[in-house]
Amino acid sequence: MHKAGRQVRFSINPFLAGESLGFNSFASRPAGEGLSLFFELCVEVAGEVDPATGFVVNVIDIDKNVGEYVVPIFAERIREDFRQCKHIGFFEIAELLRSAWGQLADKFGSARLSKLSLKLNPFRQVMIDSKDFEMIYFSEKFEFAATHKLWNDDFSDERNFEVFGKCANPAGHGHNYVVEVTIKRPAGGNGFCIGDFERIVDDELIKVVDHKNLNADVSEFSKTNPTVENIAAFAWKKLAGKFGQARLHCVTVWETDKTYCSYYE
Repeated sequence: MHKAGRQVRFSINPFLAGESLGFNSFASRPAGEGLSLFFELCVEVAGEVDPATGFVVNVIDIDKNVGEYVVPIFAERIREDFRQCKHIGFFEIAELLRSAWGQLADKFGSARLSKLSLKLNPFRQVMIDSKDFEMIYFSEKFEFAATHKLWNDDFSDERNFEVFGKCANPAGHGHNYVVEVTIKRPAGGNGFCIGDFERIVDDELIKVVDHKNLNADVSEFSKTNPTVENIAAFAWKKLAGKFGQARLHCVTVWETDKTYCSYYE
């Protein structure tokens, strides 16, 4: 089975009655006027490839269906709440996503809707997934800088340099790491605060590793190589059980923009 994804970008000005549709879906369609709210909705569809077209689903259909059925839901809610000076919080966003799911679920023929994720900014998203539809997923990216050295005392020097290459440099080397923390919690309820979530990640993980020599300053890595795999598992250990009603779902650590590891529940 294949899963095909499409990022659909659109903008809404909450103070105008309507929007210019525009001609550039790469940037945003509807285009938005002036200082508009920008959205990026990722639609993932699962199914078999049609031998006649080579598609799971034609992305033109994804764009059309989001524009016809989803954008009006967002536009109506945003304009109504903005004009009443009402806050649109985490669970209201989840409610919008579930409404969007209801509109899109039967629009792709034999393919099925697999995932919807809404990017709130370049580093934060809310997601619902067909595998666990009663849950809402929230992800946010953080950064930290650290040095490490990869070395196994049971290896000879030659073997260490053969296995770990430049990462075995005796003086160590540094990375600007990015870590994405994903939690999940039931769709209903209240009490989620992004500030509290960020504080927990900062206190429990980022302050422990940021601007540190991981081998020397973090006791867990005194005898364990601080590989990206082991850092991801370490991050999980530090954060699991710390989010109240929400459960930790996944931690992904990027060592570079090409190398990362995810550790799951």
